[in-house]
Amino acid sequence: MKSSSTLINSTPVEEYLAPWARRARVLLLLGTISWLLVIVFGLWILWGYENSPGKAAAPPHQWPADSKIQPARDHPTLVILAHPHCPCTRASMEELAKVMARVQGKVTAYVLFYKPQEFGTDWENTELRQSAAQIPGVIVLSDFDGAEARRFGAETSGHTLLFNPSGHLLFSGGITQSRGHSGDNAGESAIVSLVNNHVSQRANTFVFGCSLTNHGQTGTGLPCLK
Repeated sequence: MKSSSTLINSTPVEEYLAPWARRARVLLLLGTISWLLVIVFGLWILWGYENSPGKAAAPPHQWPADSKIQPARDHPTLVILAHPHCPCTRASMEELAKVMARVQGKVTAYVLFYKPQEFGTDWENTELRQSAAQIPGVIVLSDFDGAEARRFGAETSGHTLLFNPSGHLLFSGGITQSRGHSGDNAGESAIVSLVNNHVSQRANTFVFGCSLTNHGQTGTGLPCLK
């Protein structure tokens, strides 16, 4: 009697190839599982990166006396420290536009873009800076060698601070929920509430963005390397 593994009505060639076909199916299954694991691992890494905040900051409780910009005396002042090549900060500028629309001219806003002294104006004249300059009510300035960022204790692009007319810090943090993702978030809501209602349940949020002092020039994500 022939072995039960022998194919019924099969040719010798088919019987010879049957084990190889089974091995091929097993290898295909293992390869598919391996590929799925790689995809899952990659998504997990990406999710962790997008939800990993920047370096913790130590902002002053009062407007720094040696700052080259001055706060408004009759309404709050908003300050954002940004890197002109940070892809994550595009979302922060989108959220800033929403904030300015919701506070209806009740706040003076500065966006200070990091600018190394040794680089020319083309280095900082990016699409990101141009988009910030187009937001109504926003004043865009260069922060040479990150001097203002140090005064305001900022480490990460997109760091946003709100001060009252007396120069007292009301809010410090980011206005995005994660890296490069716009949408409703606690930072934006806190700032709008503080300006419009003079109260908020949040005074701090995480900042998601690039290092402010990284010299990456391409806008391809290099500044976000820690």
